[in-house]
Formats: sequence, C-alpha cells, structure tokens
Amino acid sequence: MMKNREDELTSLGSSTTEYKYEYAPEFLETFENAHQTNDYWVTLNADEFSSLCPITNQPDFGTLIINYIPNVNMVESKSLKLYLFSFLNSGEFHEDVVNKIGKDLVKLMAPKYLEVVGLFYPRGNISIHPTYSYSNDEAKYKEIEKHRFINRNINPQRVG
Repeated sequence: MMKNREDELTSLGSSTTEYKYEYAPEFLETFENAHQTNDYWVTLNADEFSSLCPITNQPDFGTLIINYIPNVNMVESKSLKLYLFSFLNSGEFHEDVVNKIGKDLVKLMAPKYLEVVGLFYPRGNISIHPTYSYSNDEAKYKEIEKHRFINRNINPQRVG
C-alpha cells in the first residue's frame, strides 16, 4: 500500500528552507513511484548549477541534466535543488561532481537506469561535458546504458 506522499517528505511544504554551502547529501529525499509497473523517463534539468574549481577557487557554471527510469523510489525535486545548491562552495572537478551526483542518486533511489550529464560552460575556451551512467542488472536497462554510451551526443539541444 502506498504511503501518503506528504508524510514522506520534510523539505517540500516546509515553512523554512535551510541552505548549506558545502556538499550535503542528507538533503536528498524520495517518494514512492506511483507507476512502478511502467517504464518511463524522468528528466530533471538544473540550468543554473554552480560549483568551484578546486585549483583556482573560481566559480564554474553549467547545466546538469538528470535522466532516469524510476523503480520504487523517485527523487523529490526540492530536496534535489537543495542538494545541488550545496555544491556551491564545493571545490571539485566537473567529472568528480557529475560522478558524485550520479552515485548519490543511485544510492538514494536504486533506479532502473540513471544518467547525469554535465554541460559546463567554457572557461579558457574549453567546455567540459562529463556523463555518468548506471543501470541495474536487468538486461534491457544494461542495453539502454550501452546504447546511450556508444551513441552519446553532447549537443545540449539533443541530450535527454
């Protein structure tokens, strides 16, 4: 039996919002997927993501695209926003940020499939677009992961 979604969440609907300026995975919350028998995509875009370069301490900006096929649990969007905001003063390379976010979301939700694409804006005329992907042990999701990895298109207009 599905629980009342409001009972599962602490950030959404709270009259006060706490922000942390250092990496804070404890912000992440889930709610139960009401359509567990269906395979469907969820795409979340964070168009104003920011973190710090670990060497220069200068800000890095970009868009994060999170695509996943949910299983039992789904990430609650306000908790995701607070979690992503916690990277603001986190000094990490783009590749590390994308992998950390991907692993945290897999640990949180145990999705059927998940990918995190980082579209970081150019610095020094070079933009970096790392991608993290995960699939559970089912063959069809492993095939999706393999296909998307081989056919990855980094054009931001066509990702997702």
